[in-house]
Amino acid sequence: MLQHPTLDQLRHLKLHGMARAFTELGDNAQAGELDHAQWLPLLLDREEAERDDRRLTYRLRNARLRHPDASIEDIDYRAPRRLDKALFQQLTRGKWIARKQNLIVTGPCGVGKSWLACALGQKACRDDYSVLYKRVPRMFAELETGRADGRYPRLFRALTKANLLILDDWGPDRLNADQRRDFMEIVEDRYQNASILITSQLPVAKWHDVIGEPTFADAILDRIVHNAHRIDLDGPSMRKAIAENINANDVDRTERK
Repeated sequence: MLQHPTLDQLRHLKLHGMARAFTELGDNAQAGELDHAQWLPLLLDREEAERDDRRLTYRLRNARLRHPDASIEDIDYRAPRRLDKALFQQLTRGKWIARKQNLIVTGPCGVGKSWLACALGQKACRDDYSVLYKRVPRMFAELETGRADGRYPRLFRALTKANLLILDDWGPDRLNADQRRDFMEIVEDRYQNASILITSQLPVAKWHDVIGEPTFADAILDRIVHNAHRIDLDGPSMRKAIAENINANDVDRTERK
């Protein structure tokens, strides 16, 4: 197909999806049977699909999920960890994010808290919400460094503007004075404005001790817990179970040789 003036216009307007669809239709002999009114929806659909793909790629890259491949479609509800299937499937619809509510996921090490959080984060990206994942110890370390090198305002702004902030691995270390103030400011800025998802090995009843200072603890927990959904997991380590399954398969393959 020769270069068409319409292609130049589409590319100038940055309608690259439409430009690609226009070229492909022009090279398709059967497309000659379509009139202009039939071409236009095809071009628009392609442009919309490509923009959606670019937007999702951008969302996922900025989210920096610990498990970027985690997906709600791959969740194993048969695993012995007391995951409430009905509640979790309700959460996957994302209404709690639209309502600026929070989610708390607690349970022992290895039960899959971080993976489930990332699966919800990935789904939120697919639903066109902005997401940011942070491990709590690293977040506090970055904020401390940011005070010294001037990055603090930018780091803090990122923690408060995302539609969903995932704070992974909360506790058990007691917060110092700077960390308490930072956490209070983050929670205060996000309260009724955006959602927080927190994972922790500690039950919520022990969070007061982690925060330390009673006045801060009461204020922080009041803003997090009172409008939060709760998932309390329990069971053996899934990492250990997966490793044992891999080892068993290796032994089985060896015995067959």
